[in-house]
Amino acid sequence: MLAPADQVRFAFEPLYSLYSGSAVAVEAVGHPAAGWVQDLLDAAGDQAQLIDADLDLAARAAAAAPQVAAGVSLHLNLSASAAGAPAERFIPLLQTLERAGRRPADVVLEVTAPLAVPNPGTLLQGLHRLRDLGFRLAFDRLGAAGLPMNLLAEAPIEMIKLDRATLRRLPANAATVALVEALVQFATQTDLRLVATGIENDAELDVARRAGIRLVQGNLFATAAPERVLPTAERGDQPGTTAVSPAAGLRIPEFLRQAKTLPDDATCDDVHAILSAEHAPKAIVGLDQQARPQWTIDRMRFLLAVTGRYGHALYAGKPAAKLAGPPRLVRIDTGTRELLEIIADGGAEHSGDDLVVTDASGRYQGVVRPNEVMRRMAAVKVEAAVALNPLTRLPGSDAIAHDVARRADAGRPFVVAWLDIDQFKRLNDTAGFAAGDDLIRAIGRALTDHARRLGDVTVGHVGGDDFLVVCGVEDITSLADAVLGHGWSADGVSVTLSLASLVQTGASAGSYRESARLLAPLKKQAKEIPGSSWVNSWPGAGRAQILRGGKETNGRAPMLLSRQ
Repeated sequence: MLAPADQVRFAFEPLYSLYSGSAVAVEAVGHPAAGWVQDLLDAAGDQAQLIDADLDLAARAAAAAPQVAAGVSLHLNLSASAAGAPAERFIPLLQTLERAGRRPADVVLEVTAPLAVPNPGTLLQGLHRLRDLGFRLAFDRLGAAGLPMNLLAEAPIEMIKLDRATLRRLPANAATVALVEALVQFATQTDLRLVATGIENDAELDVARRAGIRLVQGNLFATAAPERVLPTAERGDQPGTTAVSPAAGLRIPEFLRQAKTLPDDATCDDVHAILSAEHAPKAIVGLDQQARPQWTIDRMRFLLAVTGRYGHALYAGKPAAKLAGPPRLVRIDTGTRELLEIIADGGAEHSGDDLVVTDASGRYQGVVRPNEVMRRMAAVKVEAAVALNPLTRLPGSDAIAHDVARRADAGRPFVVAWLDIDQFKRLNDTAGFAAGDDLIRAIGRALTDHARRLGDVTVGHVGGDDFLVVCGVEDITSLADAVLGHGWSADGVSVTLSLASLVQTGASAGSYRESARLLAPLKKQAKEIPGSSWVNSWPGAGRAQILRGGKETNGRAPMLLSRQ
């Protein structure tokens, strides 16, 4: 007997970028108690019941989805029949998204086989309705979904996912090689994003790379995915350490410029009058009556067309849209990671074209120049690399200060912690500097390995044997147990560690400088406790709590120390 829809459980499978080495999306994959999701849909009966069942599964998946980082979209699967349904059938899904704090613009609906049902025209109309509702769209299982060519050319989609069977015919099947090369070229010229699905091993991943596909998905990335997909130049030299992200802290409003705009029904003469003048703009954006971008015209390409042989005769008085291209759109709240993906997907011909920025309703806000973004990213990357500690390849105090400020602005409680090695100078004198360096690297690896498993944790090495950690209140105990509970030694010499932590309470949280000032006496108290120790306090508390070491090791309640 087939499982009812309310017994379907959802896993969330990431899509990784081979460009940035990061997850850019998660797809909800349904798992019934028995059988397959398609079995449930097949059992739904008539067309109306099938659509209800499909949309119900999509809403359940949206409700079950975890919160994801900014710039990471949620993908929901949808049959072509449901995609062609009237807009009112999507009200329950929209309500579910609203309760979950998600906008339709944060969701990609993956429309899947068979794509010719109910019929291509009905589906195309439905896709435009879904786009008007704010959803982003993709075609799933290209190569096995019966996709008519006119849909591929006309549908308002932003992504195509290759069926896994197509990838597995590479590189031996010459016809498939030619087909995939054509799809990569098509995706580049139309600003679509091509995804290789079902990647099971490193050989298949290498095939996708060599085919020019930038996005990948599959069981290979269930664990340790960033290490598999991150470009070699981005990886730290030390195992277990994390590369500093050059995207941290950068947002589209920092790069926003205003472009010249015209009504979308402007003529080539209108455009020529602007672009042929002295100090002419680089491009023009055509807007409809609701201020939504409809086209863009590049100055150089336009002038080449209209000033060439017969150019004026061909285009005089004609709509400017004839020499325009579709705008390369990006939402103003797009994260830097996704912004880099959009820039990279433009290809060589359009790599310098402005990106047209819109708000959540699709209204024009300005443009972003890719070269300015890339210059800024390069500068931040160089700055971050200079700030890395050469011994552990961990960031220093600037990264910690930035994260403290970020968390304080968010208004939620967090912890700043200071860890160092007891009697480190004596250890160097006994075991030698090389052994001391090895120990520091090992502790750095342990901190970052555990931080990576926890998620939103920043680890810094601020010099010598001192490490700083910023994390959520719920994470500090796990991290402390993992590091303090380890039997550390250097060249046969036993080593203990001291940890001081300060719980910052949201809106009243102090700055990095204030945190460092309050942590200094706490660390001194921790180092006075025999063995590996942990002392915790709160700003203004006037006392410290021993959470590890001293009497705590005998199973009694933690001891409180007054702080003068």
